Amino acid sequence: MKQGFFQEERRLRKKGFKFVVGLDEAGRGPLAGPVTAAAVLVRTLDSKLFQEVKDSKKLSSKNREKLFKLLTKNKNIRWGIGRVSESMIDRINIKNAAELAMEKSLKSLKFKPDFLLVDGNHLNSDKLKSFNHKLIVGADDKVFSCAAASIIAKVARDRIMDRYDKKYPKYGFNKHKGYPTKLHKIQLKKHGPCKIHRMSFKPLQKFN
Repeated sequence: MKQGFFQEERRLRKKGFKFVVGLDEAGRGPLAGPVTAAAVLVRTLDSKLFQEVKDSKKLSSKNREKLFKLLTKNKNIRWGIGRVSESMIDRINIKNAAELAMEKSLKSLKFKPDFLLVDGNHLNSDKLKSFNHKLIVGADDKVFSCAAASIIAKVARDRIMDRYDKKYPKYGFNKHKGYPTKLHKIQLKKHGPCKIHRMSFKPLQKFN
């Protein structure tokens, strides 16, 4: 765990913000499936309890699953998940879809946040911008609640893709989760796209 991992949350609490929520999403890059986002409030910042929490991209699948359970079952963590479908991604683009997923994750919380910490450097969403907020590039690697959100969003999405693999077994979604791997490209070329492919993404446009 990096030194200062709780720094943003502590600083904002000292300023009087009681419900500081970290946001992050998963699934911008895949050629198929939804984008998911998670919103996380850490009520007690116990660094000893979460020594292993970090950016989901730096964790193995096994460790992400372990930490997902640790985070979502902990009484000091409040969390919500939002999901936006591949068809909506095609309609509004992946940037706006990721922010819509964040909005949905906030709606699933049973309280109203008074400050958002968001991974990124720009927001389009007027809804998200209506909150007190701070944009931090690489927040999932610098801010505990954003790192926790990255893990929850990633595991939630991976589970969705595992279920899709049973429905569309030709593509290997349980292996690559929809990302443009060599296997995915080979199967896509062989079978063409299925209903969960993002047809607005460049590699899929030739099938339109």
